[in-house]
Amino acid sequence: MSGSVNRPVRRRTFVLGTAAAAGSAALAGPLAQSASAASFGYTDDGSNYVVDTGASLVFKVSKTNGDLTSLVYKGTEYQGYGGMNSHVESGLGASTVTIAQSGTTILVSVTHGTLKHYYAARSGENNVYLWTNKADTSVSATRYIVRVKAGLFLNDQPDSYTYAPTTIESADVFEKSDGQTRSKHYSKNRVIDYDYVGWTTGSVGLWVVRSNHEKASGGPFYRSLLRHQSADGGGLYEILYYGENQTEAQRFGLQGPYVIALTDGGAPSSSLYHANLTTSWADGLGISGYTAASSRGRVAGVGITGRNTAYAYTVGLANSAAQYWGSARASDGYFSITGVLPGTYTLTVFKGELAVYTGSVAVTAGGTTTLNSIAIPASNDPSNASAIWRIGDWDGSPSGFKNADLMTYAHPSDVRAASWTGNVVVGSGTETSAFPCYLWKDVNSGIIVYFKLTAAQSAAAHTLRIGVTTAYANGRPQVVVNDTWTSAVPSPPAQPSTRSLTVGSYRGNNYTFTYSVPASAWLTDASAYNTLKIYVASGSGTTSFLSAGTSVDAIDLLV
Repeated sequence: MSGSVNRPVRRRTFVLGTAAAAGSAALAGPLAQSASAASFGYTDDGSNYVVDTGASLVFKVSKTNGDLTSLVYKGTEYQGYGGMNSHVESGLGASTVTIAQSGTTILVSVTHGTLKHYYAARSGENNVYLWTNKADTSVSATRYIVRVKAGLFLNDQPDSYTYAPTTIESADVFEKSDGQTRSKHYSKNRVIDYDYVGWTTGSVGLWVVRSNHEKASGGPFYRSLLRHQSADGGGLYEILYYGENQTEAQRFGLQGPYVIALTDGGAPSSSLYHANLTTSWADGLGISGYTAASSRGRVAGVGITGRNTAYAYTVGLANSAAQYWGSARASDGYFSITGVLPGTYTLTVFKGELAVYTGSVAVTAGGTTTLNSIAIPASNDPSNASAIWRIGDWDGSPSGFKNADLMTYAHPSDVRAASWTGNVVVGSGTETSAFPCYLWKDVNSGIIVYFKLTAAQSAAAHTLRIGVTTAYANGRPQVVVNDTWTSAVPSPPAQPSTRSLTVGSYRGNNYTFTYSVPASAWLTDASAYNTLKIYVASGSGTTSFLSAGTSVDAIDLLV
């Protein structure tokens, strides 16, 4: 592929815009071409419905399985690599496919068992709008993948370029000859971090603008596939449900719109962004599961007190049917979350990625639920506890620890990773940066933390806390103090059962292990270093980086 690559952008707040007004007529068969664009309309070539947007985009949808079989922009075909089409999952198979036009909108409807999928085109726009309604588990996961031909965009996307000579894990993690690793899993971004992904040559841009993920699972900090490139071409994803390191049950229902957007090289229009699921021209299209803006509600909070202003705060809403989130304003904690389906939700306030407050909120159709100032109890933030020493901080992530940033876009064996072993000295000023973000039973179990205690401190019992963000194969910490006192092996908390640490994700269920260390375990010489050895306990896992492991949030010894 040739040209330059544009990385996923940081999240910005926009309201999903409304395109040109839709016609009010009920969907019917083919109508006359729109006056606003002489070529707007569709034809049937026998195998596909051919949709001309009346701008610079023509696309085809298979009449037998609902695949997107062609995506031509300004005369260039972008669809297809490896002989595959663009589609839900790896293709739905035999489906019922229909098409209808209403004024300035064309809608292609695909039905495959209980799953319904839609493509929409608007007159004069170089966009394909998509919705997917998954009713049950008859389709195992849910993604839409846009398969892009090789040779059109550069293959230098550094992390998700999957063509490399050596496979080092499963069939989806690879190593280049220089020791750097690549995988389609390595995106760097959480859901909250991006509005769109794609590529640009400078003169042509091909993007997938994500939906608001209200029927997805995993919350605002979930990491998933976004795109990949290989020698055969590239793939752009909208992941609607993905089971890798998943923390929540699968939600069902309509997701979208998400958008395939073609541009003259720039970013897609902010009017397409996901801040609101609904767009008025789609209200009358008859999309299964669609809920118009007028039937949705809003939650607004006047502020949040008890925050640590060094951190960003996010407010999340979640129940079994839907999820939403919004940023709290740095100055006072004000937040507003719009486009919410009616229902009762658990409201969670996150410091970084750590839940520090939960409550309940009811949302009504067409209404705004206004909340008085939310006060975060001091005891809810572990950072407020007085500590003799602390490594890292309690923010729900391994941020600041050794290799933490790299692990969101590389395998732990990557040549760029600093050594996973090496001991840590409290008071050195490098406690956090020297402590590895991940611990594995077969790699660096038994890492030693050296620290001193005053005479008064060594005369008392203390609580040791180790916070984790996820675990693989039930890995959990067992500690030994001064080679004389050994903790019990703690029970494993609930964590995802799939790979995590090796596929770019530390996001599981935050959990704090506590250990009551008796005074008899400490050295009485205030000039001597005490030792804390942290082992990974588990009978599961295999070897090396697939042995039992865990990701670290913070470690401290309380006063």
